[in-house]
Amino acid sequence: MSYDEKSDISLRLPARTVEALDRIAQVLDRDRSWVMWKALDQYLANEGAEILRDAHGLDELDRGESVALDDALEKARMIVDASAVRHPRVG
Repeated sequence: MSYDEKSDISLRLPARTVEALDRIAQVLDRDRSWVMWKALDQYLANEGAEILRDAHGLDELDRGESVALDDALEKARMIVDASAVRHPRVG
């Protein structure tokens, strides 16, 4: 499905949520569907994307595609130590 294609869905919401959507739509001179689309789009870009990243990470762990904690900590120590040599603190 392309980005421009649309599908109808049915959604049951609390009356107060629908009223808020209608108030926002009226203020913006848009229809309720547009307001709902913007809200869902923002959710998918933020929380939804985080959920998908977490799921991807869990899938990698399930496949054994991970780094040992000790190896990761050693790499972090090396980076910090190298930075300390290049940028000594004065003070």
